[in-house]
Amino acid sequence: MYSALEQKYRRIQTELMAGTIALGGVFLSGTLWYKFVEKWSWEDAVYMTVITLATVGYGETQPLGSKGRLFTIALILMGVITIGYIVNRFTEAVIQGYFPEGFRLRQQRRLMESLSGHYILCGFSRTGRQIAKEFTAEGVPFVVIDSNPESVQLAQENGYYVYLGDATLDESLVRVGIQKAACIVAALPSDAENLYIVLSAKTLNPGMRAIARASTEEAVQKLQRGGADVVISPYITGGKRMAAAALRPQVMDFVDGIISGADRQLYMEEYLLDPAVCPCVGKTIQQSKLRSETGALVLAIRRMDGTLIGGPNGDTILKPGDTLICMGTAEQLRDLNQILGPIGSKQLRKPKQS
Repeated sequence: MYSALEQKYRRIQTELMAGTIALGGVFLSGTLWYKFVEKWSWEDAVYMTVITLATVGYGETQPLGSKGRLFTIALILMGVITIGYIVNRFTEAVIQGYFPEGFRLRQQRRLMESLSGHYILCGFSRTGRQIAKEFTAEGVPFVVIDSNPESVQLAQENGYYVYLGDATLDESLVRVGIQKAACIVAALPSDAENLYIVLSAKTLNPGMRAIARASTEEAVQKLQRGGADVVISPYITGGKRMAAAALRPQVMDFVDGIISGADRQLYMEEYLLDPAVCPCVGKTIQQSKLRSETGALVLAIRRMDGTLIGGPNGDTILKPGDTLICMGTAEQLRDLNQILGPIGSKQLRKPKQS
């Protein structure tokens, strides 16, 4: 299934191609008639066909009989119709901007094919727009996919990579590079559509991370069973945050300031310890000198079995597969990344300096 813009471009391309082929057929028919029926030379046959189709008004190259003149009349009519059709299609293409649009679509397709480790955002409603803003602030490469032309146009105006299509279809996901993506965010208003997206995404790329939006508690359970790694309910999460803002306003202001926004000074980041590249595996936090050499704080450690260690001390041993949740400035976290080793495909990007 192609997007509406691609369908329009392909239609114009097909029509222009059909007109060109038809004109070539008319030209070939005229040349062969004059060569084999009228017994002219190839040069005279081609010349007569060209001036006839061009309707320039030149005289006959050689005398024609009644059959020859009737054929020439038919050739003129076919040429006028065919050339008129091509001119009409070409004019429509120019007026409606199909040539620049076709170039943009080809360029966009090449860009999408070159993406790797990117994020796919399904849905550009109010929730999707906020997610896109956060991704942009973090410098995350992402692609928006939406079936609403108005939403797609809005995303284009904001400078995002965008694809007009149905995110629940495998073909649409393949077109935005699902096989090479690191994470997909299903942010459509419909719980059923988000479930379809998660199922398709996990089938096409089982190792990717899937985040889904849910409107009800029942939908949360179904999306989790469908393979979603994290399910967010705006109503439940919003209620919890509003309560926390009322009870602990300073804490919420601090947390909001380090997890979102483009003008913050402190960041939170997570690092997955890969024993193949991380020299700190098997050492304690103190032996690794993470704090002394970078200034970043290790707030918590998530073990491979899901155990969460909050506020680890210097004697805590770093084990293979641990995920470190750290806080610091962008420079501190970059230095920390250099010590821990390159970030893997399931991890977040390096913090971007605001």
